[in-house]
Amino acid sequence: MELNRRTVIAGAAAAGLAATTLGPGTAQAAVPGGKPVKHLFGRLADGTKVYRWSLANGGTRLKVLSYGGIVQSLEVPDRHGRHANVVAGFAGLDDYVASSPYFGALIGRYGNRIGKGRFTLDGTAYQLSVNDGENSLHGGAKGFDKHVWDVEPFTRGSDVGLRLYYTSVDGEMGYPGTLRSKVTYTLDRHGAWRIDYEATTNRATVVNLTSHVYWNLAGEGSGTIEDHELTIAASRYTPTDAGLIPTGELARVGGTPFDFRRAKPIGRDIRAGHVQQVQAKGYDHNWALDKGITAGPKHVATLRDPRSGRTLAIATDQPGLQFYSGNFLDGTLTGTGGRTYRQGDALCLETQHFPDSPNHANFPSTVLRPGQTYRTSTVHTFGT
Repeated sequence: MELNRRTVIAGAAAAGLAATTLGPGTAQAAVPGGKPVKHLFGRLADGTKVYRWSLANGGTRLKVLSYGGIVQSLEVPDRHGRHANVVAGFAGLDDYVASSPYFGALIGRYGNRIGKGRFTLDGTAYQLSVNDGENSLHGGAKGFDKHVWDVEPFTRGSDVGLRLYYTSVDGEMGYPGTLRSKVTYTLDRHGAWRIDYEATTNRATVVNLTSHVYWNLAGEGSGTIEDHELTIAASRYTPTDAGLIPTGELARVGGTPFDFRRAKPIGRDIRAGHVQQVQAKGYDHNWALDKGITAGPKHVATLRDPRSGRTLAIATDQPGLQFYSGNFLDGTLTGTGGRTYRQGDALCLETQHFPDSPNHANFPSTVLRPGQTYRTSTVHTFGT
């Protein structure tokens, strides 16, 4: 199955933004952006400075932290042109360090779960950091979301953006190989937000990078996302066991609450009582996208908020999309706007390879070897 990974490594170099941000909805009018601006956001316990970078282009305003590459705020206009922050997050650094459920963060080395934190590669067994019951979640106890990244701002033609760098040393969280990662955030002149991921290694390893933004298109802290309408271009999903680890089955969505091939409100079937929903307390599953791995980003999902008219179209070259309906938000966290987040107040749409892929030969491979470059891209296009 490693051929799948080599295919995406060789062919997923970024295509032009104009060719990859297409999707339902009306694109924002082109508005030129300026140079990204840097401000001190806070300090970690050891005195390390954390900065917040602010950038704007095409009507989209983005604020990013050097800690975890976190998207702290993303503002886009509604149908009346009124801007609102549409991502969940915190006002201060201490909350991100102490209690964040990965709000807005870059995830690595491995997005999602690996069963029992174990996998075998080239005959060698590896034990990872376990931080989700008996499983490893989002890279372990100190994944990429909990490190300070080096950040380099740029302007390129009508684009503005940030290049973020982090090197994960051999053995960090149990993973083999020194992994050098580069993630580029770009805002184009139409306000589309693009993420380009790159990584290289000096030893065979597994890698699955993603972004863990929590969306509420009605506005952060505004209440439930159950009235949001969602479409996912996938005929199958990967059912899980009680620990939310895939069983290896690629189950059909037809006739189940997991069928989002046509737009429907998220709340329509969320309490249908399907055993998979009972285990996950809602939706927390990977959809196997019909398009599979592609050479460039292709449209795979659309989210729409009927109240504001805001839409989000997602394009990716990845084979999977994890839809998480905010099941474990419990009212104990207070967001950037001063309101608490309760169950279903935000959702995640994480483009990725499948969870626990290193332990399922029938899943697309996540193996990266020396001499190869991991590359993948995701584009978020906003409209009304």
